[in-house]
Parts: sequence; C-alpha cells; structure tokens
Amino acid sequence: MKENLILKALSIRSFSYLMISEFFSQFSMNLFNFILLILVFSLSKSNSAVSGVVIAFTLPSVIFGILAGVLVDRWNKKNVLFLTNIIRALVVFPLAFFHQNIALIYLITFGVSLVTQFFIPAETPMIPLLVRKELLLPANALFSMGIYASLFLAYALSGPILLIFGEKNIFTFLTILFLFAGFFAYLIKIKKSNKTFDRSNYVNQKIPTFKEEVKMVVDLISKSKVLYYALFSLTLAQVLIYIFAVVGPGYATHILRIRVENFPLLFVAPAIIGVALGALIIGSFLHEKSKSALTKFGLFIMGISIFLLPYGSKFESRQIVQFINLYLPHILKINVLHIMVFLAFVLGFAIAFVFIPANTVLQEETSDDARGKIYGVLNSLVGIVSIVPVLLVGGLADVIGVKAVITGLGIVVLLIAFIRTFITDKN
Repeated sequence: MKENLILKALSIRSFSYLMISEFFSQFSMNLFNFILLILVFSLSKSNSAVSGVVIAFTLPSVIFGILAGVLVDRWNKKNVLFLTNIIRALVVFPLAFFHQNIALIYLITFGVSLVTQFFIPAETPMIPLLVRKELLLPANALFSMGIYASLFLAYALSGPILLIFGEKNIFTFLTILFLFAGFFAYLIKIKKSNKTFDRSNYVNQKIPTFKEEVKMVVDLISKSKVLYYALFSLTLAQVLIYIFAVVGPGYATHILRIRVENFPLLFVAPAIIGVALGALIIGSFLHEKSKSALTKFGLFIMGISIFLLPYGSKFESRQIVQFINLYLPHILKINVLHIMVFLAFVLGFAIAFVFIPANTVLQEETSDDARGKIYGVLNSLVGIVSIVPVLLVGGLADVIGVKAVITGLGIVVLLIAFIRTFITDKN
C-alpha cells in the first residue's frame, strides 16, 4: 500500500504534465545559472564576481517576492506557469549575442529572476490543486525528485553542453527548453473553481489591499509554530544552495584540485542521487512519520556532511584508509574525491529530509487563496536572508579560504539543528 502512493500520484495526468513542465523549467533555469557561473568565473577568475550573478538572481525576490505571491493568488496559476516560461525564453535569448559582457549578464539574470518571482508562487502551490491531501507527501517526494533530477542534469551537463553548443548557441538552446516547459504547463487542467481569484467572496466588501493580504499571511505564520518552522527550514536549505553556488568553483580548484567543469559531475551528481533516494524513502515509507522529526533529522545530517566536506584529505591520510587501499585495485583506491562524493551523497539525502516534509507542511497548513502568498513570503525570505551571506562568502573565500568558509557553514547548521531540537521545542 505504501509503495503504491507514489504511483497513484503519478497516475494523475495533470500532475504528470506539471512534473514534465517543472522538469524542463527547472532544467532550463539551473542550466542558465550554472552556465553563467562558469562563464563569469572564467571571465573574471574571482569568487566575488560569481557572487554578483547570485545577487542579481536573488535581489528580485527581496523586492518583488511577496507582491508576486499576492498577485499569483488572484490569477490562474496554470496561466502563470505558461506565461512565465514563455517570457523567460524571450529574456534569455539576447545572451546568445552578448554573453561576454558581465554587466549585461547581471542585468539579464536580474530580468529572468524577476519573471521567476511570479513562477515560484504558482509551481509548488499547484500540487494541492491536482492531488488529494493524502497524496501530498508522495506528490512532493516526486516533485522533489523531478526538481533535483533536473538540477543534477543541469549541473552535471553544464560543462559538456557548453562545450558542445558553445557560448552563443547554448542560450538559443535554453530558449527552446523554456518553450517546452511552457507547452506542458499549457496542457495542465485544474478545476474551474481553482483557476482564478474568487471575487465573489468580496461582493459586499472591497477586495483586500496588498497591505491587508500581507498582514493576513504574517498573522497566519505567527500563529502557527509548525508553519513558521517549515518556512525557516526551507529558507535555510535554499540559502545554503546559493552559498554553495558561490564557493563551489573555489572548492573545486583550491581543495579538490580539479577543473571547475568537472565539479558538477563529481559533487552535484552524487548529491542529487542522495536526494532521489531520500525522496523515495520518504514518499514510500515515511509518510506517517512526524514531518518535524524528519526535518530535524535532515538538518543534523546536513550540518555534519557540510562540516566534513573540506577535510577529505585528512581521512585519506588515516592509517585505516591507507591499509584498505593496499588491498584495492588502483581504480578503487580511496582518495579525497571518493570521500567528497560520499559526503555529497549524504548532503543530498539530508536535503530531501528538509525539503519534502517542510513543503508538505506549507501545503497542508494553508488554503488555496493563501498558498501563493506563503510561497511569496518564502521567496522573499530566501532573498533577504541570503543576500548578505552570499555577498560575504565570496569575499571571505578570497581572503580566508574556501575551507574555512565551508567549515564555518557546517558549524552554523549544526548549531541551528541543535537549537531547533533541544531548545525551541522545549519551550
């Protein structure tokens, strides 16, 4: 019975269309980001310049995230998904001709991100409109696997695709991918009553203003401890992803001693496999477990794996590892890369235990006319919370080294997990 829940969710045709659209959209967006990170690092040789790309992507969420959430709750979410993919295709295309201008890269990244602010409050909030409540956790597990599978392919293939298409044609390719995402979004069918903002509720009174709707969401979050912690956990997980996007190239070159183009396959691929395994386990066997407990477990494992990432060479030098290597063929001998791959897998596994339960909580604890605003708040929180760390870690990595930055990051996550488990839950 438990194993069939994922298949039941997947058998819903419109949900499958949403999954396919999401895959193309996320693949396009992640490939766009990774290609720009590679191009900017290659042009500038600076972690700080890479931070500029991340800032250009996150700044619109600070400015427009909540507003987008309010508006999307009044619109047809299917149409929002369709139009945002089409518009992003049009915005990306000019980079086919201006891909060596860093200032223009920042500007177009900002434009694509601005459109994405309207995409985000429509994508995940679509799930409760398409599947029953008892299928939300398996559906989110599937959705997470789709998102991170697209992330894996985008990151793992960003280097090879860039070599195959070249710096000009890669952006034409991205334009086509966004158009595919828009096509499958167009095929989604939802109940008529869920398509648009229901103005009939306000026949005898004025429609809430932006300020009133934001206040309503803030009140909802402040009165629901479980909703607050879910938002906090998702914000933390996404901020960590942004930070790793900044320090990733430096981690590859200065600690692993590998080419930046090889880092996606060696780090992100095992992380995504870990996410997929975690999602499969959660969706198939753990849907009756406490979502809070699953999230706290994920935070602890995440902190441990991040903390250990820079110290693969120390494990490699241990006598037990050297002893084992004496009896292994050369191709299987344990080295710093093998240890990093394992830790990346564990990190991905931990992310699934944070991302899936927390998203399910947001969907279970909110109504259809508030869900877009909740995700708009989440998007704004990610932008606000990440902008300072992202600015700092690029400069810190250049000054004190990537190793110290990642170590400190692991300590911070472990402290948060400890406080969340042993202090805040006791109050």
